[in-house]
Amino acid sequence: MSVAFTRENDLEATAADLPDRPISPHPNLVTATGLAALDAALAQARAAYGAAQTGDVQADRTAMARATRDLRYYSARRANAQLIESPPHPETVQFGAAVTLDREDGRRQVFRIVGEDEADPAKGSVSYVSPLASAVMGKGVGDVVSVNGREVEVVEIA
Repeated sequence: MSVAFTRENDLEATAADLPDRPISPHPNLVTATGLAALDAALAQARAAYGAAQTGDVQADRTAMARATRDLRYYSARRANAQLIESPPHPETVQFGAAVTLDREDGRRQVFRIVGEDEADPAKGSVSYVSPLASAVMGKGVGDVVSVNGREVEVVEIA
């Protein structure tokens, strides 16, 4: 047996032995949108797993490992998801709320506080466990808080 052949099999085995995706120790709070996204991701993971099972598992062990890993992750996240409905007109900043802040440098920032799996700062949503969300949770319009050593003022909650 050639050394190159053995080495290739070793690399394939290593690639197929993917570590699990980390599960957060925080409660898995989700908005209705986040719950729908989890359901879609779980369905997609089930489909990928089914496709990997019908294919030649020995030929593509990496695809099977990835599908199995994703199925475990999304099954666990969906199983412990806690749907949090946000009130229509919140008086204070809370989970699911859209918050408008004025920064001390004059910039205005708008973001929504969501669950960890649905957070996407580039799209204006931050996780409820992020430093920014943690700093403004429970605050009302006009409250000023310190975030990373800089002051921000809550100017609107929706």
